[in-house]
Amino acid sequence: MTFTTPLLLSLKLSSVTMVLLFIVGIPLAYWLAFSRIRWKFLVESVVALPLVLPPTVLGFYVLLAVGGNSFIGQKYEAVFNKTLAFSFQGLILGSFLYSLPFAVQPFQTSFAGVDKKLLEASWSLGRSHLYTFFSVVLPLSRQGIITGCVLSFAHTLGEFGVVLMLGGNIPGITKVASIAIYDEVQSLNYGTANIYSAILLTFSFIILALVYFINRRFIRTL
Repeated sequence: MTFTTPLLLSLKLSSVTMVLLFIVGIPLAYWLAFSRIRWKFLVESVVALPLVLPPTVLGFYVLLAVGGNSFIGQKYEAVFNKTLAFSFQGLILGSFLYSLPFAVQPFQTSFAGVDKKLLEASWSLGRSHLYTFFSVVLPLSRQGIITGCVLSFAHTLGEFGVVLMLGGNIPGITKVASIAIYDEVQSLNYGTANIYSAILLTFSFIILALVYFINRRFIRTL
């Protein structure tokens, strides 16, 4: 395993998780923003749960759910001939659940902030809800969508508890940068740990500065 392997693995995990959260989070956030079902608050509570739940607790229960003795774990192993726990795919599942609110909540807030009169005007012209979403809601929600994508990416990049519980510490497979930092500190290699930490710190600052810059430019064009 080379020095850059954990960093590249972290970037890969963050990118895949961000894409999946965008695909799943957009329709979920739209439903949460516009649905009038009374029990919607229960779904919102489940989505927001990772915000207050200790990462190790979430990782532990996901591990139980996909482990070799679970129904999901056994079916996955039967189909793909490998375990879901302690695999990169398992990390994706854990990261998806752990970063879900960081994507869905900004999406939901931006959708809810769209002027309802614009939606009603589109519908009155005979446009479908799907057309209205892509032509009205989505363009006007760019700021929240960008924020949600960037926050979910950055949050996944710095994960530790969930990935350690669910993926362990397998070089080249589940040993991401945060785990590598922990290993180096445990081995008293503070210099290497400092390099990993500095890279993650710099990268996280850059992407956050970029999203604030983009959002500021977007506000000025309104």
